[in-house]
Amino acid sequence: MTDSDDALFARLRIAQEEIDPMPADLADRMIAAIAIADVSGEYALLTLIENAEVAVRGDSETTTLQFSDGTASILLHISHTASGRRRVDCWVDAGAVEVRLTQGGRSWMTVPDGQGRCAFDEIPPGLSRVLLVTNADAKDLLTPQFEV
Repeated sequence: MTDSDDALFARLRIAQEEIDPMPADLADRMIAAIAIADVSGEYALLTLIENAEVAVRGDSETTTLQFSDGTASILLHISHTASGRRRVDCWVDAGAVEVRLTQGGRSWMTVPDGQGRCAFDEIPPGLSRVLLVTNADAKDLLTPQFEV
């Protein structure tokens, strides 16, 4: 860059600040919007099924979890297999096109059938998350971590 480029950019910056200045409260509004989206999303995702026997960590043979953000939801039924691994049965809505289960760096993917059902077989025990990939009109749903 030359000195003339620097001078030109400085004049452009001054002109932009005079003609279209950034709103004084923009940074505060953006921080609040991001915080609200994160908090409400995490709260919505922690919705557990009422009256279900839920043992996120423990000796229970099955666990049933439901996650929802108000537009998309997923129901997970986790059961032990004879091999000591887990089977995760899923029921999804909101035009789900793909369901991904992740544990650390490992990932499994499946496609729900016409009724929104899918399953993962022989998943090792451990902390997991599920990503529900929806159609273009809806927002994807990412669950908080849970024990499989």
